Amino acid sequence: MTRIFFATDIHGSQRCFMKFVNAAKVYRVDHLILGGDITGKMVIPIIEKGGFYEATYFGNTYKLQSNQLTEFEKFVADTGNYAYRTSEKEMEELRSDREKLETLFKRLILTRLDNWLNTIKERLKPMGVKVYISGGNDDFYEVEQVLKSSPYIIDPEGAVIDIDGHEMITSGYSNITPWRCPRDISEEELAEKIESMTSKLHEPTRAIFNLHVPPFNSGIDLAPKLDENLRPIVGATGTPEMIPVGSTAVRAAIERYQPLLGLHGHIHESRGFAKIGVTLCINPGSEYSEGILRGAFIELRQEGIKQYLLTEG
Repeated sequence: MTRIFFATDIHGSQRCFMKFVNAAKVYRVDHLILGGDITGKMVIPIIEKGGFYEATYFGNTYKLQSNQLTEFEKFVADTGNYAYRTSEKEMEELRSDREKLETLFKRLILTRLDNWLNTIKERLKPMGVKVYISGGNDDFYEVEQVLKSSPYIIDPEGAVIDIDGHEMITSGYSNITPWRCPRDISEEELAEKIESMTSKLHEPTRAIFNLHVPPFNSGIDLAPKLDENLRPIVGATGTPEMIPVGSTAVRAAIERYQPLLGLHGHIHESRGFAKIGVTLCINPGSEYSEGILRGAFIELRQEGIKQYLLTEG
């Protein structure tokens, strides 16, 4: 029997990451799998003003005393972003030098990632839990270098990994999105990456396809349709018009090989299960900005999937 906990798209959330680590005990699992998009999206400057500090976060301005900084920084980290204490002079430099700002952003991301890996070393390595973490289409390439070099986790990107007799393939790449993320590629390129792994499988029908983007038109790939300004198009009922945005390459691979299990993410609002032939595909969704970890618990037997459950907490 193999017990797996899968989560994805935590986008830098410290709170969600700690819940992911704690899931090993809560669900008594042997394997923790963290899908792509593990890094946050914004640096939040905390500017020294002489006697107090000021920060603007999601339209709200905070005036902070020194003894309030740690609590505010934790709040920012829990919602997936990176607080940075700075001066007005440095802020002017960062605003005028995009390269310098990007260097800072990457440094903050990699520092938090290093801290996460140390947490895994301290809390999960003694338990013997195997942890698999891969980047996603939002994550820049330096993230993969850190993951690959860590002795405490396995970055399964592009490889065939054995999980108690079940082969797992992994790709954090995505078909092209409107945001042109670092690992957005064409469907043809994505198909080639998947095929390079599936060609090495011994038993595809017992395999796990850990592919960040869901299969196209599967019901777990629905996202708001956007206009030319990347704003959701609202229908006659006053709700966003939803359309499938998953990958045709991923769907074709699942239809062809009929693996046991598909683990997906990418589309935060499309939480659920789907069956493509005999393959069970899961997208646990994401609500990282609220500090809520959405995940999936799966129990495998040699003959197949015994049980599975979407989790939230």
